[in-house]
Amino acid sequence: MPADATPRSSRAQQVAAEIEAWILAERLPAGSRLGLRTELISRFEVSPSVMNEALGILRERDLITVRPGPNGGVFVANPPPQVRLGGVDLWHQGLTVDPEHLFEARAYLDTLFPPVALRRASPEDVRAMEWALHDMQAATDDPHAYLAANMRLHLAIARASRIEVLVGLYQTIVSILSATLTKATYVEGSEELRRHNLEVHGNLVAAIREQDMVAMEKIVALHRQDMVRIT
Repeated sequence: MPADATPRSSRAQQVAAEIEAWILAERLPAGSRLGLRTELISRFEVSPSVMNEALGILRERDLITVRPGPNGGVFVANPPPQVRLGGVDLWHQGLTVDPEHLFEARAYLDTLFPPVALRRASPEDVRAMEWALHDMQAATDDPHAYLAANMRLHLAIARASRIEVLVGLYQTIVSILSATLTKATYVEGSEELRRHNLEVHGNLVAAIREQDMVAMEKIVALHRQDMVRIT
C-alpha cells in the first residue's frame, strides 16, 4: 500500500463520523433526509464501497435508515446523543428544556456540595457514597447502571452537605434526567476516560472520608475537567 493511502475501513469510519457530526451540528430530528446514496458519495468524495461501509456503521448504531424507491434515500433514524458526559453518550426524550442545561446545573452543584459534605458527612453518608462508587466500578459493561450509580454517588454527597434547599433542587434535576433517559452507550475508545473518571470519584470519596480539604480542592478541579459535555 502506498504511504499516503488510507485503508478503506478507516475511511469508512471517518465518513461515518463526519455524517454523525453533520447530523449533530444541524440538530436534525429523526426522519430528516440526508440525501440519496449517490449524493452522499459525491459530497464526501468516496467510492460506493466506502459509502456502503460507512452507512452500514451508522445503521448498526441506529443513527440512519436507508429507504429504496423514488422517495427513498438516507434518513436520520435517531438523532445523535443530546449530551456526551465523559465517556457516555446520552439520549433523552420528553424534556421541555435542553438536557445540556440540566447537566450544566448539575455540574455546578457537583462542585459546590463536596467541600461542604467534607465537613458535615456522617459515617452513614460516607457508606452511601462508597456503595454507589462500588456500583460504578462494577458497571463497566452497562452504561445505564454506570450513570445511575454516578448520580446516586453525587446525590449522597449532596445530602451529606445538609444544604436542604439546594439538595431538593439537585434531587429534582437527577429525577428528571433519570426519568427521561431513553438510551445510554459508552463512547468507543473511552475506556481510559472512564478509568480516570472512576479514579477521580474514588479520590473524591476518600477526601470526604478523610476530611482532606487540600486533596478536595484538587479533585473538584479534576472532576470539572473530566466531565466534558458535547452537544
